[in-house]
Amino acid sequence: MKFVLFSSGDVRQLAPGLLTDRGVIDLSHVVKKSYTPQLTMQGLIDDYDTLRPTLEGLAKYGAAVPLASVRLGPPLPRPGKLLCCIANYWEHAQREARPLNMFMKNTDAVVGPGDTIVLPEFTEPWIFMHEAELAIVIKGPVKKLSRANWRSAVFGYTSMIDVSARGEGRRTWPSTIPASWMGKSFDTFAPLGPCITTADEIPNPNNVVVKFWNDGQLRHHYNTDDMEHPVPELIEWASTICTLNTGDVIACGTNHEGLGALQDGEKVEIEVEGVGKMGLNVVDPLKRKWERGVYMGTDSTNVEAVKRNRPAGSR
Repeated sequence: MKFVLFSSGDVRQLAPGLLTDRGVIDLSHVVKKSYTPQLTMQGLIDDYDTLRPTLEGLAKYGAAVPLASVRLGPPLPRPGKLLCCIANYWEHAQREARPLNMFMKNTDAVVGPGDTIVLPEFTEPWIFMHEAELAIVIKGPVKKLSRANWRSAVFGYTSMIDVSARGEGRRTWPSTIPASWMGKSFDTFAPLGPCITTADEIPNPNNVVVKFWNDGQLRHHYNTDDMEHPVPELIEWASTICTLNTGDVIACGTNHEGLGALQDGEKVEIEVEGVGKMGLNVVDPLKRKWERGVYMGTDSTNVEAVKRNRPAGSR
């Protein structure tokens, strides 16, 4: 099943919904409405096992409104924690796995389908880039979970664009440690959506195709089986550090091949297999321009095939 938060007008009045081929089914009469849309979705996740028979019936026979007649919000408007993997893909002919590492991204940066990524009005020499990622939606609480039991912590999956500032102006201290929080936590720098797909519909999150288009040009095109550290390991590692709660999100990192700049007036789209596709607009109040190419010569975009860099026998 696919769950969304939607509105018929005011995006601040988001209701829980079930996304089907027939459209969106309002779940307001089924799911307990809480103080915020985030808490409402967390309640749905926590009560899912009990609600499932009712939800399955609604999926078949419930009244649906056309998707085009509603507006979707981010399915998790303000996650308690938004953990993001640093790198985590075999890329650039790399042949040795890097240590697993994560950073926390500002949860106020979350926006959703149809929203606008606004580049910050900083005059430092930054370039702002896209990173298309699979994201894990947690059902908790989870602490010190072994990777053998990783599925018990996963409610489902969504997609995230990890918008990132790069360049000489990205502050670091010490100089060898990337300033990931600052460079990645500006408002609107964490688009999530368009929905949460339950885990049963994506039985192997390490065999999912991720795509990203910038003004219609395919940029990212990779398979998640190229992760250096697969999903079970990510959950085990993160849960040894902190308690993972319902509604927390772990973004799995990106294959950096195909990176390019986000610029004023562009439209971007992300699609994760099994989750769906969403588009957003880009606005830069300063109207800056960067070379319409790729970052550090990393482009390996190929419409017909996904490039593999994973060493044989690495996993």
